Amino acid sequence: MSDTAKHRPTIGITMGDPAGVGPEVVVKALADAGLRRRAKFVVYGMNELLAYAADLAEVEPYWWRVQHDSPRVGFELRRDIVVLDYDEFTMLGQAHPQPSRQGGLASLAFLKDAIADALKAPDELGRVDALVTAPICKESWHAAGCRWPGHTEMLQALTHAKRSVMMFASSKLNVALATVHLPLMDIRNVLTIGRVFDPIDLGYQACRAMGVDEPKVAVCGLNPHAGENGLFGDEEQRLIEPAIKMAREQGIDCHGPFPGDTIFRDAAAGRYDLVVAMYHDQGLIPVKLLAFDEAVNLTLGLPIVRTSPDHGTAFDIVGKNKADPSSLSAAIDLAIKLAQHGPIQHGAPRANGVDRKR
Repeated sequence: MSDTAKHRPTIGITMGDPAGVGPEVVVKALADAGLRRRAKFVVYGMNELLAYAADLAEVEPYWWRVQHDSPRVGFELRRDIVVLDYDEFTMLGQAHPQPSRQGGLASLAFLKDAIADALKAPDELGRVDALVTAPICKESWHAAGCRWPGHTEMLQALTHAKRSVMMFASSKLNVALATVHLPLMDIRNVLTIGRVFDPIDLGYQACRAMGVDEPKVAVCGLNPHAGENGLFGDEEQRLIEPAIKMAREQGIDCHGPFPGDTIFRDAAAGRYDLVVAMYHDQGLIPVKLLAFDEAVNLTLGLPIVRTSPDHGTAFDIVGKNKADPSSLSAAIDLAIKLAQHGPIQHGAPRANGVDRKR
């Protein structure tokens, strides 16, 4: 075995909701021989659905299959691509592309086992160096009794991370979020200086890990016109401006708060390397408008590397061989790069005298 092969990272990929496009995009993304040469892969999912997706896409199966709870797992993981098969989750999959309790149970099982493997020690059998997650259905998770609203919250809980940040990276726009899966009415009640500082801090570190030497960060306001000096709300003055000041004290080139309806245009033009948005749709609408097929979701602050595509389960096109694997391919590519860098967990030290909970 060559030195290059010995040092290839092992990337874990969860198939996501079995009734979604996860099986199709996983098969299509890993069909790229060039991508496969750069890493080894462990796919947590259902072999029958992957084989069905491969048949529709006219892709010759290229993986080894082993039962996920078999004692053979340790041996089979030496192969370049291994599918850990959870065939106990019998379901019709593509025949019924819709939310279901069974789909939720299956995707949760894939993810929990993958997280456990990512948390193993570097020399422990079955460890993966980074995790890539295909789309899940939040409704299916809820039907399965899951208390977490999405990947990000579950990953933070199961890895015992003190903080986590959702970031979306692309060649056109990079965005980090201060809040994630919350009703709009609740945002002003949970936003704090710390919640604004964390995506500035960790997003800055992520940009550096992705090759930007001195990232320039723009921060959105929460209110229209960034509050208009308190006329439309005081969150900018009470919470966002102190977080920006805190970041500057740590040497981060940080600016704002800017109105959310103009700053993304400047960032897309290259004036900023990262935009910090205050809530989910404020950041995700411009990302999906400009880079839907290439944007990658990565979770910062965890003790593991995790990326995912920026699209959902796309139940409406399941079984039609229409799913584009570009975003998942980009997520795998970034996971391989970050696996060599390590988790983006420790950002700038806290500024003295600043209460992050205020």
